[in-house]
Amino acid sequence: MSSERPADYLASLVRELRALPRETEWVEFKVNNAEPQAIGEYISALANTAALVGKAFAYLVWGVRDEDHAVLGTSFDPQAVRVGNEELESWLLRLLEPKIDFHFFHVVVEGRTVVLLEIQRAARHPVAFQGKEYIRVGSYKKKLKDFPEKERTLWRVFDRTPFEEGIAAERTPAGDVLRLLDYPTYFELLERPLPADHSTVLSTLAEDRLIRRNEAGGWDITNLGAILFARRLTDFRTLSRKAVRVIQYSGTSRVRTLKEQVGTKGYACSFEELIAYINGVLPANEVIGKALRKSVPMYPEPAVRELVANALIHQDFFVTGAGPMVEIFDNRVEITNPGRPLVDTHRFVDTPPRSRNEALASLMRRFRICEERGSGIDKVISQIELFQLPAPSFEVPVESTRVVLLAHRPLAQMSQADRVRSCYLHACLKWVMRDYLTNASLRERFGVEEKNKATISRYIREAVENGMIKPFDEGASRKLMKYVPYWA
Repeated sequence: MSSERPADYLASLVRELRALPRETEWVEFKVNNAEPQAIGEYISALANTAALVGKAFAYLVWGVRDEDHAVLGTSFDPQAVRVGNEELESWLLRLLEPKIDFHFFHVVVEGRTVVLLEIQRAARHPVAFQGKEYIRVGSYKKKLKDFPEKERTLWRVFDRTPFEEGIAAERTPAGDVLRLLDYPTYFELLERPLPADHSTVLSTLAEDRLIRRNEAGGWDITNLGAILFARRLTDFRTLSRKAVRVIQYSGTSRVRTLKEQVGTKGYACSFEELIAYINGVLPANEVIGKALRKSVPMYPEPAVRELVANALIHQDFFVTGAGPMVEIFDNRVEITNPGRPLVDTHRFVDTPPRSRNEALASLMRRFRICEERGSGIDKVISQIELFQLPAPSFEVPVESTRVVLLAHRPLAQMSQADRVRSCYLHACLKWVMRDYLTNASLRERFGVEEKNKATISRYIREAVENGMIKPFDEGASRKLMKYVPYWA
């Protein structure tokens, strides 16, 4: 897992690590001892220990003597090592669970070659190598299960450390903070004047926990700051895979891709640009008026905006190797984010959303990028009904959440599943408005004339038989019958 870093930064980092006390649980020094099995176990132990002691990264350094931290140089070359027929880095990554980022760097210190292995801290679960979890006890590597008190403490750390508080970049000089983060957009979104001096900029960013002072000097850029305001997400390697992908396909399958765009910037500073791009490639219908021909969006723009914002906010950032994705087909739009929903998909309309990322959600609301808590999906359904589209489908593929917006089709061509789902979500929307589904309200929702109310009655019966809605008053006459969601 190679990554580029400036040589002077790496040399400075090695000097800082050498200056540490000899027994430091999150750093290990070696000269040439580079047995692959031991490296894998050290990655597990150091990742878990870094989480335990509150460090963003842990380090394994070859070419530095452990006793006095003297630079001796090393003959170890990780790129040249193979385990069987497999490259060392690939072999290590395959046997780690969960997958974490680690990076080998070559750096010259005092004229000698040093190899630095930077290891990302464990996040939600202890990191295991070949099914075994390790921890550092003093300067020794031990099995985690043999130290139950440390294991309990580690789980408590995971429980109280949200993604936003993690560190995307450590010990960053003030000038680099301002270079890496699009801070002018931060002030613009808050409708505040841009401060004239950089010290005020930095202190304001720190107030919103986008950055924080590092006790060793400089600033730490938090995950919250980087994911929202990175000028380039690739500058933060742990977040580069969280960029939004927008893919447009030809037809209704994934066989032929027409366009693909991968976002490069933080979510907040590029959101309007992202939505403009999506709306630009969404299919449209041409409507001919009395004298003009105009293009009308196939999908309501407020619904698309809200669902994309939800995908960004509610994703599980600890699902590795995956980010939010918008896929556009001729007959539908699929918006997918990593992580299973925390709320039952049948209750998206009436239940206030629970967010894994409360600080992120709060800031996005302050920037007016998303709706106030609990109102977003209601407005999505309302917009869908206004356009008389089939109800959206909320799905849970493996370790992800997906919303499918379906293009317009005549009521007669809707599948039974589409009709039942539309009836159910109409009943949910009415319920949160303190109202009820009726034959008349559903006729209006589908754009059906009163003379065809028998057809609507049949569709209501389908939804009842499928257990998605129920009569509000079983004893009411058929003409006055009202319906509510099955859970009401």
